[in-house]
Amino acid sequence: MTSTIFLIAPDIDNRTLLEYACVSLASASVMASDFARDLKGSQGHTLLGIQQSIMLGEMAVNRVLDNLDPP
Repeated sequence: MTSTIFLIAPDIDNRTLLEYACVSLASASVMASDFARDLKGSQGHTLLGIQQSIMLGEMAVNRVLDNLDPP
C-alpha cells in the first residue's frame, strides 16, 4: 500500500520540481562530503563514493534543466 502522508502538490510544474531536486542533491552532496572528512579509512572512502553518486545525479538534473531552457 502506498502511503500519502507525504505528497507533492499535483499542480507543481516540472521545472520547479527539477530545481528542488537539484538543490536537494547539492545539499546532500555537501553534507556527505563534510561528514566523510570526519571518517577514517574505508568508511570515509565509502561515503565519498556515495557523495560522488549524489553529485552525478545533481549534474544529470542540471543538464535536464539546461535542456529545458537552452541558451
